[in-house]
Amino acid sequence: MNTTNKAIALLVLANLLASFSDVSLKILNGEVPTFQYVFIRQLLSTLILLPFWLRQEREERKQGCCAIAFWRAQLILGGSACAMIAITYLPLATANAMFYVGPLLMLPLSVVLLREKPPMGKLIATIVGFCGVLVVLRPEHFHWAAIAGLGSALAMGLGNILIRRLPKEQTLISTLFWTGVMTLPLALVFVLPNWETISWQHIGWIMAINLFVLGYHALVVLAYKRVEAGKIALAEYSGLVFVTLFGVMWFDEFPDYWTVIGILLIVVPMMPLNWKKWVQAKRSLVKA
Repeated sequence: MNTTNKAIALLVLANLLASFSDVSLKILNGEVPTFQYVFIRQLLSTLILLPFWLRQEREERKQGCCAIAFWRAQLILGGSACAMIAITYLPLATANAMFYVGPLLMLPLSVVLLREKPPMGKLIATIVGFCGVLVVLRPEHFHWAAIAGLGSALAMGLGNILIRRLPKEQTLISTLFWTGVMTLPLALVFVLPNWETISWQHIGWIMAINLFVLGYHALVVLAYKRVEAGKIALAEYSGLVFVTLFGVMWFDEFPDYWTVIGILLIVVPMMPLNWKKWVQAKRSLVKA
């Protein structure tokens, strides 16, 4: 398996974890105030990472405390808040259709911010994927929470692009630890005026979400530090398949005919398969 396909596999696994996170967040059903949820989740994440961060060398611990990490942390903070709103009020498949505007945005963002030059095939696949998002999110399915989903998508796309600006020698633990630390001050400012008493069951679900999200961000960092963003961003769409299945299994959210077509338009172009070589191989077998 080459480097690109390894990065794609990492992103697919990352999106499976993210889908479990979405399911857990759906179960919370908005019972925890938005920024209180984000603050608790990021605090738990920081505490989990703290012992691993302390075990590193002194120079490694300093890595990640920089301006790029700070702005990426604020994007994660805003994106997490928007994602909670979208998942709470929209069906899982519809909410995630909005989130997948993020990978679509990554291709033009990688061109503008990183000066990357994606091949024509990736450009066409991205356009097809965007058409799939439009099919899934039809006017009759539009909800004000879709705007929050769009905000989450933009934050995710920008955050993933910034990963490419991080030093290659920076450790994964330092990246995740400082990201968590840098989200806490602003989250605390937003949460203090509206702090509410929540149950231990809520804390348990937030812990589960935190572990899933932590795994997601770890795999995403590994993936995007291996390969140019434009080459693998389409693999982010695998999560849409996962959440659609989970929506059917656990929330009776059965997608209609048009939603299925939209999901296929999103997923099929991103499959890491050289269709031209595959077709040629089939023809060779037929002629033989």
